[in-house]
Amino acid sequence: MDLYDKDAGDILPVVVIGNGPSGICLSYLLSGYTPYLSPEGIHPNPILQSKLDQNSHLSLLEQDLEYLCEGLEGRSDNPVAVLFDSLLLPDSDFGLDCASPLTWRYEPSRATPHLVLGKGPPGGAWHAMEGSMLTLSLANWMELPGLKLKDWMREKRRNVRNDRATPAEIASYYQHYVTQMGLERNFACGTVTSVQRVHLEEGGRSLWEVQGLQKRPSVVEEESGEEEEVPFSVFAENVVLATGTHDIPARLGVEGEGLPFVSHSFWELEAAISTGKLDDTSDPVLVVGAGLTAADAVLATHHLSIPVYHAFRRSVADPGLIFNQLPKVLYPEYHKVHQMMTQQQHRPNDALSSSVESSPASYNGSYSGYVSYPRHRVLSFRPDRKCVLQGEGGRQTVLQVSMVLVLIGAHPNLSFLPEEGRPMALNPGEPITCRRNPLDVDPFTHEAVQQPGMYAMGPLVGENFVRFLKGGALAIASDVARKQREKELTSKATVA
Repeated sequence: MDLYDKDAGDILPVVVIGNGPSGICLSYLLSGYTPYLSPEGIHPNPILQSKLDQNSHLSLLEQDLEYLCEGLEGRSDNPVAVLFDSLLLPDSDFGLDCASPLTWRYEPSRATPHLVLGKGPPGGAWHAMEGSMLTLSLANWMELPGLKLKDWMREKRRNVRNDRATPAEIASYYQHYVTQMGLERNFACGTVTSVQRVHLEEGGRSLWEVQGLQKRPSVVEEESGEEEEVPFSVFAENVVLATGTHDIPARLGVEGEGLPFVSHSFWELEAAISTGKLDDTSDPVLVVGAGLTAADAVLATHHLSIPVYHAFRRSVADPGLIFNQLPKVLYPEYHKVHQMMTQQQHRPNDALSSSVESSPASYNGSYSGYVSYPRHRVLSFRPDRKCVLQGEGGRQTVLQVSMVLVLIGAHPNLSFLPEEGRPMALNPGEPITCRRNPLDVDPFTHEAVQQPGMYAMGPLVGENFVRFLKGGALAIASDVARKQREKELTSKATVA
């Protein structure tokens, strides 16, 4: 869609910034695809089933989501996420494959005009991920309503070995989903540079103005195939932030972090391996962090017999550690990493002074070439490729490394918002992060507490898993539908 040719007077009910799975799922619901309780639908939770039966003639978008959410428990802190996940994948946490009690109807009359903006093809950050590793979630947890991911995968490859998919497959699925569901007309490629409130003199309306840049073939150099960036501006009654949090890698903020052997991306490890800069004869790699990306780095290096040090601030038994929240049967490779972290810990000597640590290869144990440093933090990196760690009690350890991977999460790029969106965070004085400082939204509508008319979903509200971000789409679509109904009633009353 060419935005630079749009009529500047057009006012859209909704503009979504971000075209990953969050934005795609919301577009599906805003396009008239509507969930109802199926006449044959039975939910394994009898209390929820009883509530659904009370208004079975109404779509889920018209029901009291707060009432339906009462008493439900799940792996998300967002109540509507738990509700929608329970309805789409009943009892899936127990490994069961229960049929969803929902049925979907396409009702064009319910469609809300909207625009989804993204920097690249639909699928967002999934297109930038490495293409061969298995995703964290089971395949059906990655799918969006209306198109079974397993069925789509079977058409794409002959042998579906397990219930997991690769990032490349997931990215292709999301792109195909937009086409198959007829959502393409709502999607446009462009970089948003500004979102701000504007007040129109005519009618005294307050709207959002979304400004940005969109590429188009250069008029001057048309034959060369070169592109130029053209500004665009669209007006919206509501704006949805669905940008994710993968834009800006988090940093430690320590001395030497800018040295060339210190990286903040898993893909830089991939590049070092593929170009031969790293192999089993290299000095150890230091991985800093205890999340899933850090675990992927440990798996990649250990698989190639590259020695690895692994430092992280938490205890291996900390319930907040992601490995302690995942079912062991479903995620054997990540629990292997947790086992490595637990069984092959650094054993310090009695001295409190700094000492250069020996290579992980010298550690006896089941996982040769690996050693973990729980409850340690990085003090500094030195130009001679030495890293200084500090453990409990102030004990320091010096590690000789070939490469450092600081994989401690990422921050969203909300530079298009005033003060980068910080006034909308739970703690306005800190940067926005998925885990520690998400945006402060109403739990049942996902509307920002500090900014009426602005919504947020996905990682920006602490939701990292695709299976749960769909609940944010339901909450927002439901509230937008409510606003549209109220607007129509007001309009009719004015006419009367």
